[in-house]
Amino acid sequence: QVQLVESGGGLVQPGGSLKLSCAASGSIATVHAMGWYRQAPGNQRELVASITGGGTTNYADFVEGRFSISRDSAKNTAYLQMNGLKPEDTAVYYCNADITHWRTSWTTQRNTYWGQGTQVTVSS
Repeated sequence: QVQLVESGGGLVQPGGSLKLSCAASGSIATVHAMGWYRQAPGNQRELVASITGGGTTNYADFVEGRFSISRDSAKNTAYLQMNGLKPEDTAVYYCNADITHWRTSWTTQRNTYWGQGTQVTVSS
């Protein structure tokens, strides 16, 4: 069993900053790529940023250099540092991870997992 737990969301004024965290726990063998998605009311869920197991990063165009994704592999944790927040960044942010976990003592299984989401609201 694997869980992703997000934290760090909240209310911030335009131009402010927030740092989101996503911690994976459970019978983990390997955490591969991790990513952050967001979904605003009435919109589809969209990719914000991702990072591979090797540390290669990818960002959506709307990030425009304002956000930075990182990971601490020893802690199975990913972070999203968000600076220069805009009202249009308001959404529920979800963590996503590609994880190989132990099914039994000698077998593994690879699945994609989602966190429960954390609300980010940018408003004055």
